[in-house]
Amino acid sequence: MPSNKCVSDAPITQFVNCRILKNHRLQWEDLWVREGKILNPEKLFFDEEGFADLKVDCGNKIIAPGFIDVQINGGYGIDFSQASGDIRRGVAQVAKKILEHGVTSFCPTLVTSPPDIYHKVIPELKVQDGGPEGAGVLGIHLEGPFISEQKRGAHPPKFLRTFKAGGVADLMETYGHLDNVAMVTLAPELANSAAAIRELSGRGIAVSLGHSMADLSQAEEAVQNGAMFITHLFNAMLPFHHRDPGIVGLLTSDRIPPGRMVYYGMIADGIHTHPAALRIAHRAHPAGLVLVTDAVTAMGLPPGQHTLGQQQIDIQGLHAYVAGTTTLSGSIATMDMCVRHFREVSGCTVEAALEAASLHPAQLLGISHRKGTLEYGTDADFVVLDDTLTVRETYIAGQQVWRK
Repeated sequence: MPSNKCVSDAPITQFVNCRILKNHRLQWEDLWVREGKILNPEKLFFDEEGFADLKVDCGNKIIAPGFIDVQINGGYGIDFSQASGDIRRGVAQVAKKILEHGVTSFCPTLVTSPPDIYHKVIPELKVQDGGPEGAGVLGIHLEGPFISEQKRGAHPPKFLRTFKAGGVADLMETYGHLDNVAMVTLAPELANSAAAIRELSGRGIAVSLGHSMADLSQAEEAVQNGAMFITHLFNAMLPFHHRDPGIVGLLTSDRIPPGRMVYYGMIADGIHTHPAALRIAHRAHPAGLVLVTDAVTAMGLPPGQHTLGQQQIDIQGLHAYVAGTTTLSGSIATMDMCVRHFREVSGCTVEAALEAASLHPAQLLGISHRKGTLEYGTDADFVVLDDTLTVRETYIAGQQVWRK
């Protein structure tokens, strides 16, 4: 028995024969876990004179922080933007299934909807820790309805809204309340949006720019007011132009406030963004890239007709279209697929691909002190992968919650 019981009666697990992602590189090092946290072995050895109760041989595999998906609309037949009879059960079903793809926490995403949908659904989506029952919920991502009609994509035009007075009044009228909201996507060129951006960011809610016709100066002003993310870069925004690069220009803007970082989402499914565009973005601003699935109801289901909020969508192969159109409507990609595709087409390091799905989204949400890394004292949420970046095991709070 270990001699450190004076500190804690909880068992200590030592993961051996593994390469762990730490300080931006994979290194041969054991991973120690106690009471759901990453443990500092030096303190264990020298201060507590303790050792492991259990050793787990990882067989030369990679251990990386658990993946965090900040934009996922549903999956496996569940649509988060539908006010179904049991909303929580639907979220729990998706939370359970995405464990096999290495996702340990996520932001259920609601697309543009009428106010009554928000008023029914938002109170049901609570922030909660993950575990054997499924990935943790970090908060809701509200994508719309304060977006551009010209760049609405799959969002139904009749439910789009503008800011009348700006600030909290329009937000509350539309959403009902902002409890458990982690992120809001809006178009910064809308009149009176500045007050809303300041209000949201002041409440600790990440403001994302997307579905927008904004030019670069409008985007920069939004960042100066507190915006810090770009929703699915290149998609549903003005294309890059050399005289005014639009929102895309934020990646190299010299008007970002000191000490601030602009992050941007990429749907690396091989469909939404050409590999060359993915490479351009990553090489211009690698530290800001956040992989998202933007997955819809049809993720994990066969081709056919499904829903996304108030719209019907058709799944044809790996493409999701608004029914009867060629407008892309989210993806059916899983996060591990996106990590592998990004690694392959960008030529980035394994470490960079893994951090784009873990560290960067955690930094975006301001939770990197507890998630998205394997630093001592952080939550023991991690994935075990082979050299092809295929997920073999998923752990939450140091407990195995899925195994291939």
